[in-house]
Amino acid sequence: MIKAIDHLIVVVEDLDSAIENYTNIFGFGPSWRGVHSELGTANALFALDNLYLELLAANSHEGTGALMVKATLEQDGEGLAGLVFGTSNISAAKTNLEDQGIKLGDLTVGTGFDNDQGLTRTWKNLFLPFSLTRGLFTFLIEHETGSLPKVANVSFSSVQKLDHVVVNTNDPDGLLNLYKNKFGIRLALDQTIEKWGGRMLFFRLNETTIEVIGKLTDDTESIDKLWGLAWTVSDIKESHKRLSLSGVEITPIKDGRKNKTLVCTLKSHTCGVPTLLIQQLS
Repeated sequence: MIKAIDHLIVVVEDLDSAIENYTNIFGFGPSWRGVHSELGTANALFALDNLYLELLAANSHEGTGALMVKATLEQDGEGLAGLVFGTSNISAAKTNLEDQGIKLGDLTVGTGFDNDQGLTRTWKNLFLPFSLTRGLFTFLIEHETGSLPKVANVSFSSVQKLDHVVVNTNDPDGLLNLYKNKFGIRLALDQTIEKWGGRMLFFRLNETTIEVIGKLTDDTESIDKLWGLAWTVSDIKESHKRLSLSGVEITPIKDGRKNKTLVCTLKSHTCGVPTLLIQQLS
């Protein structure tokens, strides 16, 4: 039903500023800068090897998208705000979920315009209710016409792909049931970490990982929340040098938690997203 993480959404106050920040981080600019006229939003899409990152801002006082962006900024500020799963047959995915007793709305049609490049893209969405996703803004997408242009002028210090996205939950059993049993995403690891009294779940698809950090709380309601991103680079020393020279605040390189990895943490330019760079050593 779900074949990939299609993209992740970062809600931002000022789109121009956010584009500049992420161009610094990635080492290349966006493949797409467009508008959703019917939603009242504008966006920029950065294409990575295994998915894309969407920077999303309101450009109107009206529209469901603009209202969502403004409400998110008011409540949480800038940061990760949406997880979007890709499917090749959204109608079948909808039927699959409904057969499991899940009540869903209608499919919606989306259109994006990049006026600078004279390009149009269309897709279908299936927005999932918060009662299912436990508060995490999630929807399914099937792309129909048009595609993102390829990224040009990528250097060996640029970001290549997403290594993992971190989701925090206070109900790991419930999230496991949702992602594995209802969504059909492969569970790669289920481990209790005694030293901090929590549980880690790793779900794998399209060369990336949904890393779930589960800690029980006093909340009576199950809540899942996007937290941070880890980006893969091929030469972390060169990436660190490039970022430092461009004014990004960044920690020294150190050994990663995972064996044979090097990591460093970005402390600025991330639009509120906790961000890690990681290099896998051979």
